[in-house]
Amino acid sequence: MQLCFIDEAGDLGALRDPPEPNDQPVLVVAGLFVDAARLATLTHDYLDLKHRFFPNLDYPSTRRLDRVLPEIKGAKLRKNATRGNARQKRHAVGFLDHIMGLLRRHDVSVVARISIKAPSSPFKATAVYTSSIQALCTYFEHYLADRDSRGLCIADSRSKSKNLRVSHSIFTQKFSTVPHYKRLVELPTFGHSDNHAGLQICDIVCSGLLYPIACYAYCTGHVNNVHVQSGASRLRRRYGQQLKEFQHRYYDVEEGRHVGGVVVSDYLNQRSGALMFGN
Repeated sequence: MQLCFIDEAGDLGALRDPPEPNDQPVLVVAGLFVDAARLATLTHDYLDLKHRFFPNLDYPSTRRLDRVLPEIKGAKLRKNATRGNARQKRHAVGFLDHIMGLLRRHDVSVVARISIKAPSSPFKATAVYTSSIQALCTYFEHYLADRDSRGLCIADSRSKSKNLRVSHSIFTQKFSTVPHYKRLVELPTFGHSDNHAGLQICDIVCSGLLYPIACYAYCTGHVNNVHVQSGASRLRRRYGQQLKEFQHRYYDVEEGRHVGGVVVSDYLNQRSGALMFGN
């Protein structure tokens, strides 16, 4: 049994021209593929790492398992890593180093759909988000076939109407006359991230790494606001090659090309996803 944890970074709004101070120029929808047999060990390792680096979080008790409840948000990590003081940067990068080690040690794979918004252009947010989830489920289906396994997707919960819309899009494909996602045991389900270590780790990868790297790589010179930070160049140099290695990427015979992994749709300048890794 395999699990796919899904989270997002960025909002569904369009990018104004010129962009406003808090306009988010990128939408990232990312997934982590985890062997269910490793989940318990991964969770315990993450809780130990969390308490080691953030001993003063608002833990509700001294019980070890209660460490899961307060979250380390990827957005705060990227702020500290890209524009914090020297101590904050060292702390954030040290924690991210260990998160990457956690992914490697537990053989976690990464996939993502990243949309780079163009100023003043319509952004069909619902369609982009829904198609991103469908793409991640397609990549997961291939991952499951590779392992002759079955799987379940757990996404970070949004509103009921948004959750329903996404699940129904998978439902109509899974149970159509030509069914998709045969190895998914059910439609994507939605969890609260304060209960799932997998969702918390996915948020760190999505918001703490993929989002700031994408903003820097594709939006520098085009968007001048808090989301595009030159300090993210350090994150790309330090983690770009590792993210590239963690991808679940494969050759699709029918399409005649490689698919999966970290896929970028650059509506600004049509550049390839290689920029995410420093290529």
